Amino acid sequence: MERLSTQSRVTHDFPPDGRYLIGVSGGRDSVALLHWLISVGYERLIVCHLNHRLRARSSDVDARFVKTLVERYNQKLAGRALRVPGKRSARPTTAGRVEFEIGAANIRALGKKQKMSIETAAREARYAFFAETARRRNCRTIFVAHHADDLVETFLINLFRGAGSAGLAAMREISTRRIDGVDLTIVRPFLCVWRKEIDDYIGEHRLRFREDATNKNLIPLRNRIRHRIIPYLEKMLGRNIRENIWRTAMIAADEEKWIESELHDSTHADFSVVKLRALPIALQRRALLKWLRAQNISEVGFEVIERVRSLADRDTRIAKVNLPENRHARRRSGKIFLE
Repeated sequence: MERLSTQSRVTHDFPPDGRYLIGVSGGRDSVALLHWLISVGYERLIVCHLNHRLRARSSDVDARFVKTLVERYNQKLAGRALRVPGKRSARPTTAGRVEFEIGAANIRALGKKQKMSIETAAREARYAFFAETARRRNCRTIFVAHHADDLVETFLINLFRGAGSAGLAAMREISTRRIDGVDLTIVRPFLCVWRKEIDDYIGEHRLRFREDATNKNLIPLRNRIRHRIIPYLEKMLGRNIRENIWRTAMIAADEEKWIESELHDSTHADFSVVKLRALPIALQRRALLKWLRAQNISEVGFEVIERVRSLADRDTRIAKVNLPENRHARRRSGKIFLE
């Protein structure tokens, strides 16, 4: 993974002397990311770990493992400071210290209450925790360990669910997500790195990590895609499809970024019917997607967007449509707004 140091935008756009959050579950991907970041000079990291309480004692062991990992890195950083040539009396400072933030959430209860899958509930809880930590620590950038295989799997998941090009863009190396009023910049340095490369890196540096047994459970859709669908497609087609899908997702992400830059500010509480009608249908959908997400509407899909878009139809008498979580979109006085 040495090529990351020269090819990734991360080290250029986010200098190592800055202060950043990093999500660390204790699994191989996040452990490798933490090690790599520190090895290239990122020493002011705030490690964020959310205990999902899904695997009983194992979840608690994960949390203790990450805490111990942070303590060991701080010992190494302190030793490195003491060995600086010509500075025998040097003492470690906060500039070279990794900090630790831990949270906990009852994911099963959250999923049941919000009528979400365990995977979706866990993801939403993680990012809510990241956003809360970002606000409290006044640090709005977080590194996460999504890699190239994750991008391919997410692309296929969204494709099978009927997502448009915005969904197929899946993940981006650098993106911004508004969560509970916090604009969180999400950075994925490993998005061009394959799982096998991470495995090699783990082995080369003899890194310890926590193995999540649920990764082998074939009930979650992602695991079925990873362990069954992709290998089956490669066997049937006689080729490695991962790189082609990865390339398509990256192209879609670049196009999506450009389209978003062409759209109006989505932070307003209402949406002008006249301006919406003036857009081509494709941009109407994209503008509404961006707006609804900015208003914290969950599970924004084709049907939700079309319901809201119908409010701008000149021939419709409908002035109110239903949205997820018992919310509504209404048209009044030439504006579309949420209730």
